[in-house]
Amino acid sequence: MMAPKIKDVAKHAGVSVTTVSRVLNGEKYVKDDLKARVQRAIDELGYTPSHIARSLVRQKTNLIGVIVPDVTSSFYSTILSTIERTASLNDYNLLVCNIIEDTDKELKYLQVFQQMRVDGIIIMHEKINDDIRDLILKLDIPIIFSSVKPVDQKFISVIIDDYAAAYEATRHLIRLGHTRIGFIGGDMRDVTSGQNRYIGYSQALADCGVDQVDDYIRFGDYKTQSGYDKMKEILSGETYPTAVFAVSDDMAVGAMNYIHDHGLKVPNDIAVVGFDGSQLTEQVRPRLSSMEQPILEMGKVTVEKLLDLITDSEAPQSEDVILKHKLVVRDSCTAGIKSQKA
Repeated sequence: MMAPKIKDVAKHAGVSVTTVSRVLNGEKYVKDDLKARVQRAIDELGYTPSHIARSLVRQKTNLIGVIVPDVTSSFYSTILSTIERTASLNDYNLLVCNIIEDTDKELKYLQVFQQMRVDGIIIMHEKINDDIRDLILKLDIPIIFSSVKPVDQKFISVIIDDYAAAYEATRHLIRLGHTRIGFIGGDMRDVTSGQNRYIGYSQALADCGVDQVDDYIRFGDYKTQSGYDKMKEILSGETYPTAVFAVSDDMAVGAMNYIHDHGLKVPNDIAVVGFDGSQLTEQVRPRLSSMEQPILEMGKVTVEKLLDLITDSEAPQSEDVILKHKLVVRDSCTAGIKSQKA
């Protein structure tokens, strides 16, 4: 049996195709009794309206494309759930593309978004090559960046001050009495979470007269295994730090795991501070101190700002939204311990 069409619904309800179309599109000025007849006909026939056909008529798909660097990250999985929830409350659906830090994939998915006529695009990735840059500048689609601020881009970013956040996290460890502070950073090709967080750490040490020791510094990929591996490298030296600042909660947890496996204790031997304020902070033991990004607010504001751009062509196109960060102190850091590897 062929699927019922809109004209079958109109015939079954005893109304015009135009009336059915108006009911499906939620237009006003359709009498309640006609709406009821159309809805009854839809239910009885099992009619499903074509999303593509409706989109062509309305010039609106109610789709938002989302570029995610890695959905396995605790930060991105949390912010993505908030983005989905906010979009759904506003009758929008998501096309989520997990690029695994692959710019070729990013370019391909942006082209798919263009073909699917999404109403807006959210990008949570800042490694933009020339092909991607050229494409997003040509797209006649509202675009917003979330949690990242690409260099030389006109688009709105919803972010925190990553430099200030890293500076404050490092200063906290110094105030506790630590003078040998290690650092597990991110990809230095990333300005936001790579360069800015490293510079914040380094400047805090300099301002407080604390030596920066290269043997205590490693750079990973934000994931748990990376934190484990980099902590192993740090502890292979002649001395080790009494505190470590990792620029993601995932890497901080990996670092704590290796500290434990190495026969040391957190925070008695080595204090640890993470970054993001993800759900991991309360799930591990000891509970992880972390520089908290307002992840839920960030996801919500990202969608709201994008919807402003979609619905209002006069809305500001390039005013960044900088949200507040907050250090949440839990059990993984304490006053400086003067331990040193023999």
